[in-house]
Amino acid sequence: MNKPLRRIAIFCGLLVLALLIRVNWIQYGRAEELNTHEYNRRVLIERYSHERGNIIVDGKPITGSAKTDGTDFAYKRTYTDGPMWAPVTGYASQAFGANQIENLEDGVLSGNDDRLFFDRTMGMFTGKKQRGGNVVTTLNSAAQKAAFKGLGKKKGAVAALDPQTGKILALASAPSYDPSKFAGNSDKDSKAWTALGKKNDANDPMLNRALRETYPPGSTFKVLTAAAALEHGTVTDPDAATDSPLPWIMPGTTSPLPNENNIPCKNVSLREALRMSCNTVFGKLGADLGKDKMLETAKKFGFNAEHFTPVRADASYFSDDMNVSQTALSSIGQFDTRATPLQMAMIASAVANDGKLMKPYMVDRLEAPNLDVLEQTEPEEMNRPLSQEHAQILQSVMETVVNDGTGKNAQIPGVTVGGKTGTAQHGENNSKNPYAWFISYAKTDGGSPVAVAVVVEDEEASRDDISGGGLAAPIAKSVMKAVVDSKE
Repeated sequence: MNKPLRRIAIFCGLLVLALLIRVNWIQYGRAEELNTHEYNRRVLIERYSHERGNIIVDGKPITGSAKTDGTDFAYKRTYTDGPMWAPVTGYASQAFGANQIENLEDGVLSGNDDRLFFDRTMGMFTGKKQRGGNVVTTLNSAAQKAAFKGLGKKKGAVAALDPQTGKILALASAPSYDPSKFAGNSDKDSKAWTALGKKNDANDPMLNRALRETYPPGSTFKVLTAAAALEHGTVTDPDAATDSPLPWIMPGTTSPLPNENNIPCKNVSLREALRMSCNTVFGKLGADLGKDKMLETAKKFGFNAEHFTPVRADASYFSDDMNVSQTALSSIGQFDTRATPLQMAMIASAVANDGKLMKPYMVDRLEAPNLDVLEQTEPEEMNRPLSQEHAQILQSVMETVVNDGTGKNAQIPGVTVGGKTGTAQHGENNSKNPYAWFISYAKTDGGSPVAVAVVVEDEEASRDDISGGGLAAPIAKSVMKAVVDSKE
């Protein structure tokens, strides 16, 4: 063979070798990637060839599967009371994927989880169709209904926890959406999805306001400031007079910190200050404590960190870069302080649970199709932001707010209720209608079964009619009553 032909033969041999290597790499090296690729239609056909497992509340499924016609996808997801449960379930769509629990627990729900390998293998021999497993939640259906009904057409959110375990009992967000409307793969589903995804929609129904929206917490944050004052010894007796002049000029400024409606807050006790919601008392307490001590307490309650329930909750925020007057404003829930409803429910739950903050979670267990337990969530202590003694003092103070203060609308006959109202500034120079807040807990002989946070953004209401006690407290009351009644 002459030299040019030999070179061509070697070159062609190298091309064949490269082709063989490439083919083998695609067939074996990238097999798993290609098998699970989002654009591999065979994977999607297999995924929707059988019924999806269910999300369970109080022993009953709030999801289902329905046969689809005119497509090679055999089943699509259905939802019972979809808008009410959307903040919990998220959505699962043939065209648009999945989010929240539907996405995070997709392996179990679709039946593809490695822990279900035996079930899939047995199905090959028995001829049984593959089925998905179940996700059993911690939610309380009566509490969720009370929260969703309470919000009604008002924009806002509700988060309710079991203080003793951290179980999420209610998670409502309004306005909401029905995930059934775009669960399929038709033009109708596409139009429903497009309508929900408008970027200029201020209502944003797909926003989970209970977990993913942070608001200025207003006066509800004073509960955390009171906890910091007790923990750091700035206040030792909740009924003793505080060193709180009126007017109180914020350090480094010539501006007095105003109180709502000129309430008489001069040197009042911690109990009276929380009952009347005195800005001057809590602003000065925050300034006296200083940024570092306030930040330390805020972090112990869960601020400045994301929380996974397993659905991610955005981090609530307390600044680590403030001067004294800014610290004072932050200590009454203004300046840059922001919190999710879940975070504010965590504050109320830690107080109600004698100072022990439990990690919030909404998935109780994962089940195989035959109901065998694959994974069980155990309650986990997250932190102790305040001592048992100080928590019980703060309980007494918060109960005064409900019994004889701004939180009277949360009273439940025969049940001890503690709470705190808040009306938080909204918009530049407080130009928009403020946010109405209420955080609370209920106590029975067995301890506290529920802590709640409610925020309402009512842009249609008269500004003078907006208050935490007027708008948010009745919703919290209905949620707490639903939980208490379900325990009886």
